[in-house]
Amino acid sequence: MTGRSGRQLVLDLAHREAQGRDDFLVTPSNAAAVAMVDRYPDWPHYGVVLLGDAGSGKSHLLEVWRQAAGARLITATCLADEPPDQLLAGGALAIDDAPGASLDERALFHLLNLARQTGSHVLIASNLDPAHWAVALPDLASRLKALAVARLDPPDDVLLRGVLVKLFADRQLAVEEPVVSYLMLRMPRSLEAARALVAEIDKLALVEQAAVTRGLASRVLQRLTEPGMFPEEG
Repeated sequence: MTGRSGRQLVLDLAHREAQGRDDFLVTPSNAAAVAMVDRYPDWPHYGVVLLGDAGSGKSHLLEVWRQAAGARLITATCLADEPPDQLLAGGALAIDDAPGASLDERALFHLLNLARQTGSHVLIASNLDPAHWAVALPDLASRLKALAVARLDPPDDVLLRGVLVKLFADRQLAVEEPVVSYLMLRMPRSLEAARALVAEIDKLALVEQAAVTRGLASRVLQRLTEPGMFPEEG
């Protein structure tokens, strides 16, 4: 189906990436965090904080653990929506986007206390070290300091290249290696930026019914590198 311009209409359908353990690429930049997740339930503590910038792979790794542990997944802003015993009913809870815009400190404190008492496990994803959360409740600050921290470092070359290749493959796009190398030299070094870039390349290739060449990729990259276009780092 085409519009008046003769160009193909593109349906803005959500693309769902593979989120399993085998789809998570392991390199030196994230190996320590992956090892911690893989050790479950043999953790040094009942709670672990998964720490990394936006686009570092936290949400993917959180989902890997959620599947392995049979855990519930909530965002930090939803901590007070249910009592702690309901949140931990399955023995494991994954919390994303902590501390969030308005952390309910007492809700998190009671949740961590209950997890410790019942032998439950909590994995918290955050882009800010818990030591730097603006926590006013002394008891909660003490609990947070006791949690183990698994850090995801900024992506190295191996990870960034692997993610680009995987993202193109997820969308069934045939892309030659020189195009990937061209993008790596010029794009922001973020997995979030890689996702945005591949999505826009896919969209333009569909509109133009064209192969993904360096020229097409260059046009997308030039547009996205304008101020405010790429997702900001968290």
